[in-house]
Amino acid sequence: MWLEILLALVLGFVIYWFVSKDKEETLPLEDGWWGPGVRPTAGEDESIRPFKVETSDEEINDLHQRIDKVRLTPPLEDSRFHYGFNSNYLKKVISYWRNEFDWRKQVENLNRYPHFKTKIEGLDIHFIHVKPPQLPSGQTPKPLLMVHGWPGSFYEFYKIIPFLTDPKNHGLSDEHVFEVICPSIPGYGFSEASSKKGFNSVATARIFYKLMLRLGFQQFYIQGGDWGALICTNMAQLVPSHVKGLHLNMAFILRNFYTLTLLLGWRFGRLFGYTKRDMELMYSLKKIFFNLVRESGYLHIQSTKPDTVGCALNDSPVGLAAYILEKFSTWTNPEFRDLEDGGLERKFSLDDLLTGVMLYWTTGTITSSQRFYKENMRLGNRHEGIKVHVPMGFAAFPCELIHVPEKWVKSKYPKLISYSYMPRGGHFAAFEEPELLAQDIHKFMGLLERQ
Repeated sequence: MWLEILLALVLGFVIYWFVSKDKEETLPLEDGWWGPGVRPTAGEDESIRPFKVETSDEEINDLHQRIDKVRLTPPLEDSRFHYGFNSNYLKKVISYWRNEFDWRKQVENLNRYPHFKTKIEGLDIHFIHVKPPQLPSGQTPKPLLMVHGWPGSFYEFYKIIPFLTDPKNHGLSDEHVFEVICPSIPGYGFSEASSKKGFNSVATARIFYKLMLRLGFQQFYIQGGDWGALICTNMAQLVPSHVKGLHLNMAFILRNFYTLTLLLGWRFGRLFGYTKRDMELMYSLKKIFFNLVRESGYLHIQSTKPDTVGCALNDSPVGLAAYILEKFSTWTNPEFRDLEDGGLERKFSLDDLLTGVMLYWTTGTITSSQRFYKENMRLGNRHEGIKVHVPMGFAAFPCELIHVPEKWVKSKYPKLISYSYMPRGGHFAAFEEPELLAQDIHKFMGLLERQ
């Protein structure tokens, strides 16, 4: 009798698994209020207001005074970037920042694209909205929302935008022309931070969906890496009928069979569907786990006590620069740890790097940006177990923090139609390799429209 019951339970589970495994489940949309105090009874102001980045003599003088008072610890001999940001090279960065970096000029550059703000769920949401300068006859632009991560900002997209909004004049086909919307995640840059606990990627996704509706887009495309990849994924899980296409350059694949094969893949990779290139990017096994341990210290700090380290970083511009720019070194290419200068200027200019730092310094948002880790690193996130049933494209950059094989991606995103092994590039794809990423977005759009 018990054997029959056990067999019936097993059979029932197998039938349920086969029937439900591809069920198109969605996240509940719900609603929220993240502003200070109690939600007002009056309706929210839905106006969209022009915004301009500004600075002042007081802001610049305060920065210089703090830089002048910096205290540095000498690095160990031959330590390069293996202990973190090398303070010998940091002296060069500080000198440039103090004596040559022109923040007013960078503010003008930031303002070359139109900025706006609007209130959503109690928060002032900042975004840039860039329309094509010209369109081929009979063509309408495709609305594309692009979402940044940490420690980045909307500024990461400044160099990729021309390849999307004006592709013909930048060496690409004008078969697909976009108008690009780049919001700042609440608590980052010019977007207001939540006053309440619990503000996570799903809440952000809902706010950005409301932003697109407010801009008049019932259907749109989305793209992201880092936190942007998770936020865009959540948008597709919340409102799949509104998302025409999803393109990512990073993916969070946590709950599926293939992640369990990581330990065996180095011996039986072909059995699990890994390509030769997957094997090159994923193994040796020692490298995977050593890198994860070595590069995840910040993750544990920010997922547990973000406000503590935030106090130090928000008070010291040099400390903030070292903390942020070390990520732009190692996450661009792990081999840059072996260089005295961390390889920072091999891919980026000091002007671009310091502009990114200034967007955290002048807005005082490093602490609120780090809280996003604590809010998202909770057990039982429902979205982790929900597949994404919208057309999807993926760009696998070789120096990303962890390689995600096509098999992994397809297990979470069954409608994957484009998977590309990119020839070069790391974590900050739009910032580092804007043309390559733009080409892959155009490729994905072409495949999507031919379906």
